[in-house]
Amino acid sequence: GADSRAQQTTMEGGKAEEDHVKRNEHGGVLVDEDELKAAFEFFDVQNKGVLTPADLKQRLGVFYKNLPAREYKFLISEPDFTYKTLHRLLVNNELKDFDPVREAFKVYDPHETGFVDIETLKGVFSSLGFGEITPEDVTVLVETADSDGDGRISLSDFRKMVSFSKTKEADLDLLHATVTGGGGAASGKKS
Repeated sequence: GADSRAQQTTMEGGKAEEDHVKRNEHGGVLVDEDELKAAFEFFDVQNKGVLTPADLKQRLGVFYKNLPAREYKFLISEPDFTYKTLHRLLVNNELKDFDPVREAFKVYDPHETGFVDIETLKGVFSSLGFGEITPEDVTVLVETADSDGDGRISLSDFRKMVSFSKTKEADLDLLHATVTGGGGAASGKKS
């Protein structure tokens, strides 16, 4: 019943969910500089270096369709909301009971089934300007993200996909540095 589902969502692989969240020195969620820059750039729709409630609504409205205008105004608390403002607000946070990956996953699992809802996924991709997602695209997305091979994307799969993406990005950066002679084990070697 509902109790067993609640148990499944608070446990992953027999470990408490909190084990997955990296913490800052205050016990809050650790905010990575690169993630923060990427988030700011995502919300800075017009590339002005300042976020407005309208920018936030344009991006967050894709994920949270019924968020009232006053919430966007509350989130953008200052008239000149720059990257430095976002940094100041988030880097030293004390959000002890917050799991950003779980919160992101909830957007894709609106019916609380424990799995990404494919129609929601397609809607998000479309709303973000990626066009219509074909059945073949869905198959590729699910196969790519489904680490346990059950044909669905669970929170555990989603979490692995997010960390895999960061690892691959670091690998690509290292590869690029190596190829361009910017460092790495293979730099200076000729094939």
